[in-house]
Amino acid sequence: MKIAWFCIPAHGHTNPALGVVRELTSAGHRVYFFSFEMFREKIEQAGATFIGCDGYDFEMEDKGNADRVGKDKVFATELLVSSTLALDEMTTKKVEEINPDLVVSDSVAFWGKLVAMKHNLPYVSSTTTFAFNRYSAKYMKETPWDIAKMLFSLPRINKQIQRLREKGYPVRGLLDIVQNDNDTNTIVYTSKYFQPCSETFSDRYHFIGPSIRPVMHPFKKTAEKTVYISMGTVNQNREFYRNCIHALGGTDWQVIISMGTNTEHFEKIPENIQIHQSVDQMAVLSIADAFITHCGMNSVSEGLYFRIPLVLFPQTPEQGAVAKRTEELGAGIRLKSISEEDILQALKSVLYEPDYKNNAIRISDSFHACGGVVEARKFLEEIAHPNHSA
Repeated sequence: MKIAWFCIPAHGHTNPALGVVRELTSAGHRVYFFSFEMFREKIEQAGATFIGCDGYDFEMEDKGNADRVGKDKVFATELLVSSTLALDEMTTKKVEEINPDLVVSDSVAFWGKLVAMKHNLPYVSSTTTFAFNRYSAKYMKETPWDIAKMLFSLPRINKQIQRLREKGYPVRGLLDIVQNDNDTNTIVYTSKYFQPCSETFSDRYHFIGPSIRPVMHPFKKTAEKTVYISMGTVNQNREFYRNCIHALGGTDWQVIISMGTNTEHFEKIPENIQIHQSVDQMAVLSIADAFITHCGMNSVSEGLYFRIPLVLFPQTPEQGAVAKRTEELGAGIRLKSISEEDILQALKSVLYEPDYKNNAIRISDSFHACGGVVEARKFLEEIAHPNHSA
């Protein structure tokens, strides 16, 4: 089986997919992964053939643009349509050369979906966030301003869609690009239990659980309770980190903070606190007892996989949806503010009130019960060769 796989240049979208890619290549299938130079090594280590999308006047290569896609739907739609056009000649040539049995595309790498439409190939969406339909979309709180902005932008977006049609993409309107329906074959990297409104999705949606790397070398545990704090690679809120250090210094907890390039702004760090630009997150989570997180889907899934109750501090609507679901299932508490008092109180709650831990265990058990990468491989084999799946 030959698969053309498309992804945006973001770790949170690439990393979960590579677990499935590794399973496919180990089973003898050929995966051609369209991505960007910064991900080449990871992709090739997973056994795939890397196809570079760099240098095609492709604005997603800009890190700020890639981050903004998750926050601004109008910007995302315009950017991703223009990106499809920028890549059109290259992807058309490569797809004709490869002659794949199947196209798999990240749910926001719309150009992959459009390539499948243009070449009339079977298509599967790889969804690293929650699966969204009109029911689960209620978890994404959109303001009237967001909706108004989208409506005002429709003429611009429609002009972009006309450009796609002129290039041979059979697109009727915006929803064809941005929305999957119950007839779209979809891999979702979570469990049905954690997915909001999971009963509203058809059996074409396969909830395979999060893609978790094995822990080779656990972080050294130096106290009875270990607190891990990470706000992802984007957040640079120095006041938040400063308040964490002031609030937690002198406690009898081991505190590990991953804060990116912020580390140089802090001196006189208390003995029980370790600050790092980055850590092996799995190695830390394997020993942690509480986790303050920005609620990226991968970070929350990893924390819950290791049965850790969470303190939730979302920064975007998408992260807000993940936080809301975690709260609903009782596995975390939302941070009221970044005051020292609120940080300390939230951590005491998740560390010492057993319901939070028990509910995290319940979600973790649902992840472990999923079919994982093996289920994903069998699903893709069935779609590519429906009459003789492996």
